[in-house]
Amino acid sequence: MSFSYTPGETAHRTGFSLDTLRYYERIGLLADVERTPGGQRKYSDDDIGLLEILRCLRETGMPIQRMREFADLCRTGDTITDRIDLLEQHDRRVRQHIATLEAQRTRLTEKIAYYRDVHS
Repeated sequence: MSFSYTPGETAHRTGFSLDTLRYYERIGLLADVERTPGGQRKYSDDDIGLLEILRCLRETGMPIQRMREFADLCRTGDTITDRIDLLEQHDRRVRQHIATLEAQRTRLTEKIAYYRDVHS
């Protein structure tokens, strides 16, 4: 059973603003969003699912162009291998970034300890 959601409900469910939803549609991250006879957008469960993974990708630093590539792959259907490849590449970048942040955090912790020792 598939449901449809108003823009407000979709914004609430996904955490995206209405402006972001419109922007994502305009740049092609969301395509073919259905409309009511009155012209109001109505989002499907599939749209919600795509928005959730797009949020994850964006929050982990994926550029919009790569997000567009992923969304395009999702729309074309038979591209599971390509989607896996794109997500694995991004996962490697995320893991590398986390390692860099952990190393920098260690450096910060050492500097804080140094200043506490000097200040005591």
